[in-house]
Parts: sequence; C-alpha cells; structure tokens
Amino acid sequence: MTAAITCRGVCASRGGVEVLHDVDLEIGSGTWVSLVGPNGSGKTTLLHSLAGLVASTGRVDVAGVDPGRARRREIARAVALMPQRPIVPEGTSVRELIGLGRTPHIARFGSETRSDREVVDDVIERLDLEEFANRSASALSGGELQRVVLARALAQQPRVLLLDEPTSALDIGHQQQVLDLVDSMRQASELTVIAAMHDLTSAAQYGQRLVLLDRGRIVADGTPAEVLTAERLQDVYAANVEVLDRRDGPAVLPVRDPGPGER
Repeated sequence: MTAAITCRGVCASRGGVEVLHDVDLEIGSGTWVSLVGPNGSGKTTLLHSLAGLVASTGRVDVAGVDPGRARRREIARAVALMPQRPIVPEGTSVRELIGLGRTPHIARFGSETRSDREVVDDVIERLDLEEFANRSASALSGGELQRVVLARALAQQPRVLLLDEPTSALDIGHQQQVLDLVDSMRQASELTVIAAMHDLTSAAQYGQRLVLLDRGRIVADGTPAEVLTAERLQDVYAANVEVLDRRDGPAVLPVRDPGPGER
C-alpha cells in the first residue's frame, strides 16, 4: 500500500510551548485513521501540521507534498481540512462558501466552469443542503454550518481529507449521514481520511486504525480493539469505562462512580 502520509520526528509548538513531541506516523492511501486523545493532547496541532498551517520540525509528506514548503494552491489540491472553528466571510451564501472549495482547481484570474458547478451541486445534494443553498452561511445553526464546511472540503476533491471533530455539533442522524458519506467516498476514490474524534465508539466504527495521543505523544497505534482497552482509557483519560466487543468495533461506555450515599 502506498503511503499517503509520512511523519518522521515531527515536533510543533503553539505560543512558544511544544505541543507535539517526536511524532512518527505512516498512513496508507485510502485508509481511515481516527485520532483520539484528551483535550490538549495535540490532535488539532497534528492536523494543522499536515495541512501546513502550523510550522513543524522533522519530516512531513502528505500526498507527495511537503506542506511546510509547498505553495498554498499545491497543498490545497492535495489536502482539505475541515476545521473546528471555520471562518465564514460575512454575506457569503452557502453555495458560495462551498464553491470556495474549487478555488485550488481554478486558474489564476479564471472563473468556475460547468464541471466546478457540478461538483458543488453534487456535494450539496449528498449532504442534504439544498434548502440552505442560497441562505447566508452566517445565519446557519452550528450543525448546519458544520455540514456546509465539510461540503466545502469535499468540493476540493482532495487526496487527503483532514477532519477536526467533524460531528461535534450534529444530531445523531446527521452524524451517521456525514460519516457514512465520507467513508463511501473513501472507498470509492482511495481517499485518505484522518479524523480527530472525541466519540470513541464512532472513532472505532469508522477508523480502520486508531492513533491515541496524550500530551503531544503517540501512546498507542493499532486497530480499534488494540487501542481501546479499559485500562488504557483509565490511564489516559482518567475515566471509568466499559469496553464492549461488538462486530463493528469496540463500544466505549462511561461507567458512573456511585456517590457516597449510593454505595
């Protein structure tokens, strides 16, 4: 399997504080890898390093592109990032915002083609956004905007898709719709997906591989069943959980400690 992403000895800092420490990672083309870990473990910083948005040391190669050196247009043709906190230009319609995903494929001083419009129409339909298409993007709810930002990323037609908490604002039905759509596109086009996720059960169901980060370091890397053990989650998250062995991947259930009066 050809490597879509290679990281060797990657370190990155934010605000003068090193938040990624000596990360080594190799991900094959067409694979879904779920990044998991507590808040502040380095998941977002790793995604931003892969997208060329955070300076890092060490070696990073994403779909044959060095995101620390390549031009933004070259990076955007290879990699699309769905951020946690998207910036929405005031007065931009949903269709226009999604259409920005085609920018890397449009010649300088050029304009969108019929093919570009067809790509945008397709992702609008797939994500059930037709009724919002002409609405101002800034007027959407958090969940609606999250789907629109994913649509923009998919409109880029990248080789690598980076998702930062892609379903955090979605109801359970739209969570399944979004994750199923991304997975079907992965299988159909050898799309490589790296998704930072807090929902460990969803991370296990969709990720063929899990990478667990803690304090900027990879502490476990393997299949969902290998990574998600009750002992490891207690150690990393300081959480009491039960891990159920299911056919479609482990399910992680929090276990409440009884209060003093309930014991």
